[in-house]
Amino acid sequence: MNRIIIVCLIVIGHVNAQKNNPLLVQTSEVHHLLVNYEADKGSLSRFYTIPASPERNQRMQTLQQDYLKKLQALAFEQMSVGGQVDYLLFQRQLNNELRLLQEEAKNLVLANNLISFASPVYALEQQRRRGKHLDAAKLAADMHAWHKAVQQASKSLPSSIEAPVAKTAETAVKGLQQALRSVFDFYNGYDPAFTWWIPQPYKNLDSSLNVYAAQIKSKTAVGIQKDDGSGIIGNPIGREELIKQLQYEMIPYTPEELVDIANKEFAWCDAEMLKASKAMGFGDDWKKALEKVKNTYVPEGYQPELILRLYNESVDFIKKRDLVTIPPIAEETWRMSMMSPRQQLVSPFFLGGELIQISYPTNTMDQEAKLMSMRGNNPHFSRSTVHHELIAGHHLQGFMNDRYKAYRNFWTPFWTEGWALYWEFILWDMGFPQSPEDKVGMLFWRMHRCARIIFSLNYHLGKWTPQQCIDFLVDRVGHERANAEGEVRRSFTGGYGPLYQLAYMTGAFQFYALKKELVDSGKMSYKQFHDAVLQENNMPVEMVRAILTKQNLKRDFTTNWRFYQP
Repeated sequence: MNRIIIVCLIVIGHVNAQKNNPLLVQTSEVHHLLVNYEADKGSLSRFYTIPASPERNQRMQTLQQDYLKKLQALAFEQMSVGGQVDYLLFQRQLNNELRLLQEEAKNLVLANNLISFASPVYALEQQRRRGKHLDAAKLAADMHAWHKAVQQASKSLPSSIEAPVAKTAETAVKGLQQALRSVFDFYNGYDPAFTWWIPQPYKNLDSSLNVYAAQIKSKTAVGIQKDDGSGIIGNPIGREELIKQLQYEMIPYTPEELVDIANKEFAWCDAEMLKASKAMGFGDDWKKALEKVKNTYVPEGYQPELILRLYNESVDFIKKRDLVTIPPIAEETWRMSMMSPRQQLVSPFFLGGELIQISYPTNTMDQEAKLMSMRGNNPHFSRSTVHHELIAGHHLQGFMNDRYKAYRNFWTPFWTEGWALYWEFILWDMGFPQSPEDKVGMLFWRMHRCARIIFSLNYHLGKWTPQQCIDFLVDRVGHERANAEGEVRRSFTGGYGPLYQLAYMTGAFQFYALKKELVDSGKMSYKQFHDAVLQENNMPVEMVRAILTKQNLKRDFTTNWRFYQP
């Protein structure tokens, strides 16, 4: 009996030691593979630098396959939940990378007749990596021949090229330019013969490749949208690709279901907006209430002071309710910058993180642009966005990501933007808006996030043009037209993925559903819940849920969490 007691005490001591071990806050059974993979991928990416080259494609495929084998050799069933989550997300990442590389390889084969002159250029760049001495006179003749081959290929281009093949061919041609530039920059000015023979043949070849890439793009049969008068030309990806990307992000809803959800939330916003409009004395004409709110903008030069005041109010509100841990250095180190007029064309509102970028007029903007910027960044609109960008939104997220499980490289906008918007939900519930005008400002942004789901999905489904998206934001949400144009331009040409704009509200619904499950049920306090989320780092929210609810996961896990609760 004594021996049993001793064994039990040892086990309990071991469990408590694990619980109190700070290493377990930072690691899992898959940590070493993730770190090694990122290092190996970095090394190979810096060596095989030419995009859409067969050599790079094959080497990167081999990397994914090697790590899939290493990962699958691990004992999944014996892992902690956090380790199982890392396993599943790493497996998902590797399979997705492999899928994309295999699609590129297939398109390279289909595009081979468009870039039949590429092989000797790739071989030249391979020699350059190890510094081989080149026969400059022969290379000049080769470059002249390649130049002629490109010109001939330009004349024989088909009238149309399928979009995936055209995109791959265009990328490959630009990759050839990059390969030649690396050779030229390496030898020119150093090797006298190269410097004497090569500059003009290189210039001619680079110019012909530049023209050829543009010609290939112009021959795209489907996918690239024509200018509808808005000046915004994007690339609608279609329903099939939307569903693939939603599955990858662990969102088990169809595009049509997400649009339906957004419309239901819009109806809630409409009802709340009418309440605020009536409280302001405008009855059912909420657009008049919105117009009054827009005209509360601060005088020129005073926007930074407003940001600081709103920041202090939101942080005080959060601290008084003990909603989340705010490390002192996080409070100490955030800072401001002013956004340029050029950047405001694609970002008409704040951008945030450790550095909050303030969108407000400058002296070079015309009168109409100045007023639109000031009206669109008034104090009541800004009341929603300051805490979204700073604390407890993007700045606190980034601060904690740098300090907890930083090896997790599973970034998703559903966690990043969903978390920041979730805080708008929470602060609304807790009475952060102080007046009907504040409510109008916060509801404007909530309507905007509903609209983002609707217009971005309709665009990628091929149902709406950019101009229709702009008109929707102006008519349905009440945007200033220039700000609506900037929002749509940002969405489709600003380097954001097709799911980025719908990720705000969709991710917020996920966190809100998880809050109901864990906080409203009494299982965790707000602070415990919020701290736990931030200490798991960025990942699909369904996997955050798996960790916090200690789910029994399987190797063949598939997304299944129907999180929306109207």
